[in-house]
Amino acid sequence: MLPFQTLISIDKKTSMPVYLQVANRLIALIREGIIKPGAALPGSREMAALLQLHRKTIVAAYEELYTQDWIQTIPRKGVFVAQHLPEVKPRKFTQGVSIPPYAGNTGFPFSRQLSLPTPATRIIKQRLVINDGFPDMRLAPMDLLLREYRSLISNKTVQAVMERPDPAGVYALREAMVPHLTTTRGLSIQTNNIMITRGAQMAIYLAANLLLQPGDYVAVGEPNYYMANLVFEQAGARLIKIPVDEYGMDIDALAAACKKKKIRMVYVIPHHHHPTTATLSANRRMQLLELVRQYKLAVIEDDYDFSFHYDSAPILPLASTQHEGCVIYIGSVTKVMTPSARIGFMIAPENFIKQAIYLRRLIDLRGDNLMEAAMAALLRNGDISRHIKKSNKVYHQRRDLFCALLDEHLSGVINYRKPAGGMAIWAQFHPKHPLPVVAARAAEMNLFMNDGASYITGKTNYNALRIGFASLNEKELQEAVSILVRATRK
Repeated sequence: MLPFQTLISIDKKTSMPVYLQVANRLIALIREGIIKPGAALPGSREMAALLQLHRKTIVAAYEELYTQDWIQTIPRKGVFVAQHLPEVKPRKFTQGVSIPPYAGNTGFPFSRQLSLPTPATRIIKQRLVINDGFPDMRLAPMDLLLREYRSLISNKTVQAVMERPDPAGVYALREAMVPHLTTTRGLSIQTNNIMITRGAQMAIYLAANLLLQPGDYVAVGEPNYYMANLVFEQAGARLIKIPVDEYGMDIDALAAACKKKKIRMVYVIPHHHHPTTATLSANRRMQLLELVRQYKLAVIEDDYDFSFHYDSAPILPLASTQHEGCVIYIGSVTKVMTPSARIGFMIAPENFIKQAIYLRRLIDLRGDNLMEAAMAALLRNGDISRHIKKSNKVYHQRRDLFCALLDEHLSGVINYRKPAGGMAIWAQFHPKHPLPVVAARAAEMNLFMNDGASYITGKTNYNALRIGFASLNEKELQEAVSILVRATRK
């Protein structure tokens, strides 16, 4: 008999179950030719005594080997290695080393290799966080949201709400969105023009994958919202980058590009462009609409934070004009409530919405029905409108305070334009203050901030980032600026 007590070693520190360690080691011994096909193995009691393990552990190991066709059990004779092994050619495994099946890389090649910036889900140890423009969760009307949750749960019809598969979104929310978007944005729509999504990002993805074929040209701003760029490139599109200045996308440059290339789609952020916060001027909006009609361009209008304006009333979106069915309008409730409330929407002609629903069903059969139903109630009873009004006042004050602090303490270090709305400023640091260095220093002083790498969407290093002011209260804004001052003086 082979010395199984020395051939099989157990590592009790690993997370792998002992029975699997035994089974894997026996498979390795068979593959290495140490145990021959047809050879008898010790019975479960004998093997347990040799390895000083419980008999049930050996039984489980043998069952695993039997399931994988490595052994066979012959009544009244014992356990034997299979004559016909699962693998024709045995290969050597390193003695005593078992590799978990999902460790490292796949055992097969696959074509799509994505490269994304470090996700926001990474662990942030700093006490203060500068984000790129999120609402303050402390202001979110969570008590009102919970009220609607309780009301829905106590209602006898809640089961139908929870179980109904509606990839277009809960009908009550779509129905409530019609008067809300008509009143606030001048849209002429019906419920069949609306699709609710898990945030605006899903809407961008769905629209792009319906519109684009590999090789299509897409006009985007430069700089631009980098996650949108990645979506278009993943769909196989080629990006034509149009400069963005203080008046938004340069439509003259876009017109010149249209004469040279057959542009399939334009992606535009007319209010508080991401990342620069510029608003597309009225004159350029008219120019863009002329180009849309002339070249029959598909347009994705990303109006992610339309609700937040401080200095003047918002300009109505392109989607409110006579665009001849060419504008797909995308927005989000996330900026109104909290980043965890993943509710976005897509507005488009009915035939496009139908196709978007079909595509969405391939990856997501329904949204968060309970959240959507609760949001519908908040829209109907006016709670959302009141919350927006209250938040606008608070964020307006925070914007003014933050800009005053920057002017007083970081003049010459940070160049920026005071945004007319939104939740962030586009801060360009002086070249002698490289952002990776500043961010590292700030982190040492308990302030997390982006190092600017994700905003380099072209060949230009802007040495800039979006600094969100909305999620920080007055004391936190003052402390954040104080840390930035020290981080740039070192």
